[in-house]
Amino acid sequence: MKILYAGPPIERLHEEYAKKGRLDENAPVKSSTSIVIDAPAEKVWKLLADMNGWPEWRSDAYVVELGEMKPDATFRWNIRGSAIRSTFAVVEPERELTWTGVAMGYIKAIDRMRLDATENGRTRVTIEESMSGPLLTLFYSSAKLREGHEDMLRMLKTAAEGRRIADARPR
Repeated sequence: MKILYAGPPIERLHEEYAKKGRLDENAPVKSSTSIVIDAPAEKVWKLLADMNGWPEWRSDAYVVELGEMKPDATFRWNIRGSAIRSTFAVVEPERELTWTGVAMGYIKAIDRMRLDATENGRTRVTIEESMSGPLLTLFYSSAKLREGHEDMLRMLKTAAEGRRIADARPR
């Protein structure tokens, strides 16, 4: 039953899934979405990798504790009021940033962000995530996760393209 699905232990998710570019396909909450940003991967990466600077362009998240950004290093952050303990799985500058995380002590997630250079110096950013935990689907859904990803990608696009937040609002 998906409502009770707890998923693999976080250690297994980290080593056998996240580090190998995989999500938990059995997770009840999943999302994958992309956006093309009119900026080179180097500029987009700088925004993503400067996690302490997220509040300058990202209104939904901030980092509480961050050490070195490398595989197996841990960090703590907060997104929309939820405290998360995370561990980097893949850190490939200008290509991929992936981590695993635990929220509320039992919700486990794999977050994967990939950057792909496109024509004319643009960058396609793809966010993929899987989340599992008993009873998770009673208060969270794939649609809500996707909405959060789409909001974050719009904020990233606005910052990378050098526009003001007011310029990025839908009309």
